[in-house]
Amino acid sequence: MAGAEGDDSLYPIAVLIDELRNEDVQLRLNSIKKLSTSALALGVERTRTELLHFLTLCSGDTPMVRRAAASKLGEFAKVLELDYPPLESLATVEETVVRDKAVESLRKISQEHSPVDLEVHFALVMPTLLQAAEDKSWRVRYMVADKFSELQKAVGPEITKTDLVPAFQNLLKDCEAEVRTAAANNVKVFCENLPEDSRETIIMTHILPCVKELVSDTNQHVKSALASVIMGLSTILGKDNTVEHLLLLFLVQLKDECPEVRLNIISNLDCVNEVIGIRQLSQSLLPAIVELAEDAKWRVRLAIFEYMPLLAGQLGVEFFDEKLNSLCMAWLIDHVFAIREAATCNLMKLVEKFGAEWAQNTIVPKVLGMANDSNYLHRMTTLFCINALSEVCGQEITTKHMLPVVLKMSTDQVANVHFNVARCLQKIGPVLDSSALQAEVKPVLEKLATDQHMDVKYFALEAISVLALA
Repeated sequence: MAGAEGDDSLYPIAVLIDELRNEDVQLRLNSIKKLSTSALALGVERTRTELLHFLTLCSGDTPMVRRAAASKLGEFAKVLELDYPPLESLATVEETVVRDKAVESLRKISQEHSPVDLEVHFALVMPTLLQAAEDKSWRVRYMVADKFSELQKAVGPEITKTDLVPAFQNLLKDCEAEVRTAAANNVKVFCENLPEDSRETIIMTHILPCVKELVSDTNQHVKSALASVIMGLSTILGKDNTVEHLLLLFLVQLKDECPEVRLNIISNLDCVNEVIGIRQLSQSLLPAIVELAEDAKWRVRLAIFEYMPLLAGQLGVEFFDEKLNSLCMAWLIDHVFAIREAATCNLMKLVEKFGAEWAQNTIVPKVLGMANDSNYLHRMTTLFCINALSEVCGQEITTKHMLPVVLKMSTDQVANVHFNVARCLQKIGPVLDSSALQAEVKPVLEKLATDQHMDVKYFALEAISVLALA
């Protein structure tokens, strides 16, 4: 009877092994799905000591079978204890989906064990990790760099100081731009997660020298990635270190030829403002912004002042009026049309941030004053600005302050101004009340519709039609 019982107890494993070796892939998949049933029949001890070891057969199977095995083994967290060769094997195969499932299962298993056990058995991962950080394939190094902050959190502070800091330095200096980009993206998070008692020393001694090199990297994607996070170092290092070591790096990136680098710096100026204050910021960085805004190359001017609404929102209305308002108004009379056009859109975005009342007191009077400029191009800019500002300023300001100026400009001596008046009236018409449309706008458009210039007549008739004034 004992022998018979012994034979019966081996039956589940024998069946499983036969199915795992079967030529039919579907049968092998079915056997994987029945692992739970087999384990239940065998019991905890025999499942751990016998059944799971046979599953190493799966590591040489098709990707579909390996993926199923890697996923199913995650259900055996308590059974596996700290003995999981099948998963270790599956975590090293070539197919990404299989490795991902194996790692996912390992994570499930890790949740069932104490921190002490994990440190003893999972820290064994470090030699492989460090080897991967120096792998001959840049794609492997890239993945390490991309997931570095997650790895840092997993291994803890001591291993971070002894092993990860040198590895991170190497990734920041990697010969491949893609790897440097991924590492640069993680600079801020890596520094934040360093042990507090040694954070500043590690950053200043080991990380900052690498960052200084990346600021002038030959690859714009590397510089852009760094620019998106470098400002965040100011909150970690504090005021003194920011002023002494970081501001110069910010200045270099503010003047970078790549627009995305400049944008990423300007987009995060509020981080620095919180640390060093607006006074220090205005003394250090804003002169560089103004210098770029007045650059002889119009494309440089265009690139920098498109960020002005963003900058204004970060620095506040009072500071903007004092330091940057006159600059924005000067762009309205730039000799390049693209600059004047963008400056008009710029004003609209500023009004959206600071409100109609600010516009009425600060922007509108200056814009309307340009209607009397001797240069007809500047007079037309007034009309373009009114087109952009009418909706954000609202009915009262548009009717009371802007409309009279537009109507007066209908008698301008230049035909280009005339047809732009017609287009402007069509644009602001929906903002005006019906009485103003009938009593003031309609007569002017009807007069323009009889103009001898075909363009003026065309746009006037179009405005009458669109506004339903016929």
